[in-house]
This record gives sequence, C-alpha cells and structure tokens, in this order.
Amino acid sequence: MEGLLHPVSIGNLKLDGNVFLAPIAGYTDKIFRSICLRHGADLAYTEMVSSEGVARDSEKTVMLMERGEGERNLAVQLFMPDADTAKRSITGVMAYNPAMIDINAGCPVPKVVKTGAGSALLKDPKTIREIVSVLVENTNVPVTIKIRTGWDVEGINYLETAQAAFDGGASAVCMHARTRSQLYMPTADWSRLKDLKLHFPEKVIIGSGDLFCAQDGARMLEETGIDAIMFARGAIGNPFVFEQAKAMMQGKQPHEPTIQEKKEAIIEHLHGLVGFLGENAACREMRKHVCAYLKGIPNSAKVRQAATTALTVKAYEEALDLLQLT
Repeated sequence: MEGLLHPVSIGNLKLDGNVFLAPIAGYTDKIFRSICLRHGADLAYTEMVSSEGVARDSEKTVMLMERGEGERNLAVQLFMPDADTAKRSITGVMAYNPAMIDINAGCPVPKVVKTGAGSALLKDPKTIREIVSVLVENTNVPVTIKIRTGWDVEGINYLETAQAAFDGGASAVCMHARTRSQLYMPTADWSRLKDLKLHFPEKVIIGSGDLFCAQDGARMLEETGIDAIMFARGAIGNPFVFEQAKAMMQGKQPHEPTIQEKKEAIIEHLHGLVGFLGENAACREMRKHVCAYLKGIPNSAKVRQAATTALTVKAYEEALDLLQLT
C-alpha cells in the first residue's frame, strides 16, 4: 500500500497529506478538530455552518467558525439553498480567514433538506454551479463541494453534479458514496468513487463513506484511485485513526493506542471543552464523546455510566480512574 500517502493541492491550498477529518454536525468543533490535527489529520472541516445564520450574524452560527489551537488551515463548510444566500454570507465567512470553503450538498437530514440545502441541491445541478460560481468570484480561497451519488437510486447523477461544480470553478469534489435516500445504510458503493475519478482524472476527488478504521482508509485509496479520504464516524472517539491510516498507507504497522493514551485523549478533550464552553456545559457535551472513546475497552460499562453523569472535571477524572481497576 506504499505510495498512497502523498501531498495534495486544492486550488492554492497545499497540504502535506491526503487524510482529512469530515465535517460532522455536533462533533467537529474547534476542540475536536485540534485534537485530530495533532493526531495526523491534514485538514479538518468545521461543523456545517448556515450561510443564512452567518448573513444574520447569529452568535451560535459564527462561533462554529472559530479557529482551533494549531489550526493553520481553517476549512469552513457552508450549507445554503441558493447563490443569493451564499453571497450574503461571504463577508461574515471571510472575517474568519478560512483557507477553504466547502459547500454541503450531501446532508440528508430532513430539517436541512426541506430548506432546499444539503442533499436537496443534488436535484438541481444548475443551482450548484451558481453557488460555486458566486463563492469563487467573490473570494480568494478554494471552493469545494461535498455531494452524494444522487437523491435516490433512480436519481443517481453524481457525474452531472460534479461537472456542475467544476464548471462553477470548484477546486475539488468530495463524494459520500451513497444516495440521500440511503442515509448511512447499506454499504457505501466505492465503485462510484472510482468512476468519478475516471471521469475527472485531472481533478481532485475526495472519498467518504464507511471509513471506520485505518485499513478502510488505505483500501479506499487503493481500490478507487481517488486523491484523498475523509474520516467521519470512524474518527469519533478515535482521533488516532489519522496517524494509523497514514502508517498503513506507508506500509507500516499502525500503533494501537493504550488505555492510558485513550484516557489522556479524553482528559485533553474535556479540558479543551471547558475552556470553550465552561465546566458544566463541557461535561454534558463530553458525554457522547466519552462513550465513543471507551468503545471496545473491556469492562468499561461502569466507567461510561459514571462519566456520563459527571458534571465536573474532577468527577470525570475519578470515573476514568476506574479503568485502572477493571
């Protein structure tokens, strides 16, 4: 598998490697992005940010674009229904000095789709081209897009939507290899990624879907010939997956984190959230993360139970100390 890890250029953004953290609503805040970057992610995307919210200067919206510690390249993902909404958000987005803007044309969640954003854009390649064009023409950063293979099995049109994005000036297309109607089941069809790259051999194509471990990442690159990969659910509770995937891509044996290393990552994550949200809110926010970090650790049920009721950092640390007794 050697040779799969390599630098990649997305417009004028030059990255040392090709292993990314996907935008994940409710997870990829600036704290988690920083942790993943330290563990080998070459680029980390914000949670999806409402262009309408940015245009209205919503505090809860714009805080999603705050740069994390050590985050040299800020990749902001926006969702919007049309080019006008995208244009109205440009000043607010550029105030955060992003290195790249990504358009969400893949989110399948009904509350996003019903506004005409996310996966709804897959039904309208013309609007995709218009959105990309207005962002390209009015900013000086690369504009990319994340799509799915189509709305449903009868409406598979990823070649058309990718062409529309490239016609608008997109620097890269990322594809989650499922339709909107499939959500996250059944298995992602990676053959579609291979086909997309074959149709656009000179363009940057990024792959997403069913990347749960280092082996998956290396295999996707090897089987499809795409340029980069994007871990989503596979990175939740496992920021180590980036360095592991890179090791495999270089033909090396990946390091399996010890229980102590996982504990340290949890505490680092929690302390970061405390500085961002305050102790009480951070402890509540950390509950979903800690369950993911502890997944697969034998006899960790009591630890999860104690951690997910903890409301102070001290209580979290005491809960994690139980791991030494199991």
